[in-house]
Amino acid sequence: MSRVFITQLITGFIVSSFTVAVILLMKKLFRKHLSAKWNYNLWYLLFIALLLPFIPARFFPSGNLFSFLPFHSYQESRALASLSENSTRDNVDWLGDFSISVHHATPAYLDDLIAVIWIGGLIFFVVPAVIAWLRIKRIQRNMSTLKNEDIQQLLEECKQQLHISTDLVVGESPFVKTPMMLGLHKVYVVFPLHFQEWLTMKEIRYILLHELNHYKNKDNLTNYLIIIFQILYWFNPLVWFAFKEMRLDREISCDSDVLKALDEQHYREYGHTIIHFVHKVSRQRSFVFESQMASSKEQLKKRIQKIASFQTESKQLKKNSLMIFTLAGLLVASQIPLITAIASENVYYPFTRENTDYEDLSSYFEGYDGSFVLYDMKADHFQIYNRKNSELRVSPDSTYKIYIGLFALETGIITKDDSTLAWNGEVYPYAAWNKNQNVKSAMESSVNWYFEELENRMNQKSVQNYLKQLGYGNENLSGGIGHSWIESTLKISPVEQVLLLKSLYNNQMGFDEKNIQAIKETIQLEEKDGAILSGKTGTGSVNDKTVNGWFIGYVEKKGNTYFFATNIQNEDHSYGSKAAQITLSILKKKGIY
Repeated sequence: MSRVFITQLITGFIVSSFTVAVILLMKKLFRKHLSAKWNYNLWYLLFIALLLPFIPARFFPSGNLFSFLPFHSYQESRALASLSENSTRDNVDWLGDFSISVHHATPAYLDDLIAVIWIGGLIFFVVPAVIAWLRIKRIQRNMSTLKNEDIQQLLEECKQQLHISTDLVVGESPFVKTPMMLGLHKVYVVFPLHFQEWLTMKEIRYILLHELNHYKNKDNLTNYLIIIFQILYWFNPLVWFAFKEMRLDREISCDSDVLKALDEQHYREYGHTIIHFVHKVSRQRSFVFESQMASSKEQLKKRIQKIASFQTESKQLKKNSLMIFTLAGLLVASQIPLITAIASENVYYPFTRENTDYEDLSSYFEGYDGSFVLYDMKADHFQIYNRKNSELRVSPDSTYKIYIGLFALETGIITKDDSTLAWNGEVYPYAAWNKNQNVKSAMESSVNWYFEELENRMNQKSVQNYLKQLGYGNENLSGGIGHSWIESTLKISPVEQVLLLKSLYNNQMGFDEKNIQAIKETIQLEEKDGAILSGKTGTGSVNDKTVNGWFIGYVEKKGNTYFFATNIQNEDHSYGSKAAQITLSILKKKGIY
């Protein structure tokens, strides 16, 4: 199961818990200012909150106000990431991988463990839900339709009173103990067997009004939504408690609707009708697809208290209820920045261009979950392998050093002719790192400490502004200056890498031209048969395993420029050098380089 979904579950837990707390607080603070209907309607905000984590982030307003998940906390390790053993081109040293592993606070297998536990819980709770659904089917199969003309006439009168025109089936079944309404497309009002022998016509009328109000309010559909969300959020006890309270509030709201249709002298009779079924109610079940007349004894007591104190709602109460509901809705909506921030860690970048071909290059990516994006500038044409992965944002790792160098040049921290930083004497696992560096040598050997120092000399606001100017991936620096691009919070997709390289190459973002040229020189790799190859590899190592490999760049050939980005993902051995080998093989096949 992908980390995207695990993140959604964690986000869902946070959002649902907060929403339940908000609703309970509002109900307590404003209990005298909420009508029964709006007291129940507040719970519909929980449905919205439970859906929010699964809505694609692009539908939310942009912006990251919060970004905190234990998945992204880390400390640097001095563990050496192994170099690629095989190279298709021994005469080019830029294929070497220079990468230092980061250690995430949570082990890699935790995602799988969480997934197994969640799926196990899902299966455990699906079983009783299926049993409850089969129970409904059994009731429908064994129900006999009522032919009593008096009851049919009473049904029509109740329907007219509530302005319901849909046909409903009234019947009785040996498998029900209390009246209930069930079904979605075809709706049934089901009574216990031989109910006419011990219920008066008045009591039958009250029951019909109650069940028809459930129908009018689409409560059977609500039952299905409750069960679906209970199963999906089985791990959050607050959600289960909330739905228990929601069912009670729904019955109180339905009772209130019935009382509005009755004269005051009939309130007591209606209450006695409900009490009539209390001895027939077993313990409350968690998975209920039908809407029942009766409740558990605990809930029945609260319902009777509400019926006894029922008063006609004033206009002011309705206005107050609407304002309170609006306030609660705003509090729930206030979580959208949190959801956006968390979801943005793994968001897909939606890419749609008419001049794009999607091709099968899977033979080049054997053993890797990878993608390849190529843009022909002269033809204004994209060729993409693996559309889904080409839009998935992942850590840029060392490919981001291109832009750190550019930002440092733009801020004047370094210049093209004066970019040397002194080695601090700390011994790194690569000999090439253990000396003074300038921007070109640091780019060639992918020297982490050099670019970390450059970024640390810039303030976060300046870097954030540059990222926004570029539109660089998710623009998320919450992992920290000097660190966010190393398997942390900053993410970018292969498609975005190509679009940014094109903008960089043509200087479409308004940077100083001499700085653009200086960066271009640092990433120029080699020339062959009149074609010039420029690019940067990147390797992401987590817990001493190389999990993310990049090669991005461009080829200048015969008056045209081809921009490319290759990304490979694996539990191990996803080196930047391997991504470069794959890229070179594809470019050779296409006759580009």
